Amino acid sequence: MKVDVLLGLQWGDEGKGKIVDVLTPEYDVIARFQGGPNAGHTLEFNEHKYILRSIPSGIFQGGKMNIIGNGVVIDPLLFRQEAEALAAEGHDLTKRLSVSKKAHLILPTHRLLDAAYEAAKGESKIGTTGKGIGPAYTDKVSRNGLRVGDVLHDFENKYRLIRAKHETILQSLDFAYDMNEAEAGWFEALEYLKKFNLIDSEHVINQLLKEGKSVLAEGAQGTMLDIDFGSYPYVTSSNTICAGCCTGLGVAPHKIGEVYGIFKAYCTRVGSGPFPTELSDETGETICRAGHEFGSVTGRKRRCGWIDLVALRYAILINGVTKLIMMKSDVLDTFPTIKACVAYSIKGKETTEFPYETDAAIEPLYVELPGWETPMSHMQSEDEFPEEFNAYLAFLEEELEIPVGIVSVGPDREQTIVRYTDGSASGN
Repeated sequence: MKVDVLLGLQWGDEGKGKIVDVLTPEYDVIARFQGGPNAGHTLEFNEHKYILRSIPSGIFQGGKMNIIGNGVVIDPLLFRQEAEALAAEGHDLTKRLSVSKKAHLILPTHRLLDAAYEAAKGESKIGTTGKGIGPAYTDKVSRNGLRVGDVLHDFENKYRLIRAKHETILQSLDFAYDMNEAEAGWFEALEYLKKFNLIDSEHVINQLLKEGKSVLAEGAQGTMLDIDFGSYPYVTSSNTICAGCCTGLGVAPHKIGEVYGIFKAYCTRVGSGPFPTELSDETGETICRAGHEFGSVTGRKRRCGWIDLVALRYAILINGVTKLIMMKSDVLDTFPTIKACVAYSIKGKETTEFPYETDAAIEPLYVELPGWETPMSHMQSEDEFPEEFNAYLAFLEEELEIPVGIVSVGPDREQTIVRYTDGSASGN
């Protein structure tokens, strides 16, 4: 068996959580491979709305094994809040969720450092969520981090040493803080984390594959926020692309199977950073309102714009995407004309390649397509699609050279239309 990978192709918030939930019945195991509680996956079904930060989106489907991989960073306090909220709704995770011993911990001082670093940057700040993600990954690569497995091995002494290092940095930045407030509840949450199955996840996942179990790897954020290939420095601190699955779960490249790439019918971005197709006008506001574009974790308003096929082709290229899934198609229901960026003009030169200098003056070059001006949220099959929407899909498939297999027409689990799953468009 191979590991199928599901990831976002834009700047995050594409709707990955919903699709993991939809696909979960086809898999035995769902595994998160990177990121932390800075990104939320929203799922809606049975008139309930759930927001998952660290816990895999497969926990709502009974009998499935869920794993938090070594590439994830975990804040015990936020993890406990999330798990207890789910337990209160009848979803007890203690027997269905395992956590890699090699996953790194977000310490109270990581959150303080996050705030201090952002404050020091002034107008040049990145727009971090303040959850301590960046400092936790910094400690990981500088070999100063604490991992989940450390809770079983002389944790107090290790914690005390790293806290002292962090406090020295905070003092050098002249950042005021209250350590008692920062640590409140954190150690109790760490004890709560011990209730879960702490595993050597790389051994477990590879053994499951050997036994013929099917695994779906769930990514967080989006490709354009990847630390190496995103719009640096306005990126996250981990590898959000398909290759991150190998390092974030401990599986070899040849064990990667299907790569599901998720994108919205338009584009959004949260926080600072370049966004070539951003609409700072009433059209952008209309998309924002119709799509309820506010962060599920932070509540921050998302910037909105037309779909960017230059960035999307780039994301497909570096991920090796085999199947496309389009989300929020219904958000564009009211527009008489839909625009799609097919190329950039940079200093008078046209290009279809995503550039190194993303902070340069990029002028998006658009093509216009007729809108469908038909409500789609009630539709249950491809046969109901308006002619203009089918034309939009055909245009995207021609530009991206990969078929769109699944179309989402609303937030609920049931508002998902499967066109085909075998890699070839229906009717071809």
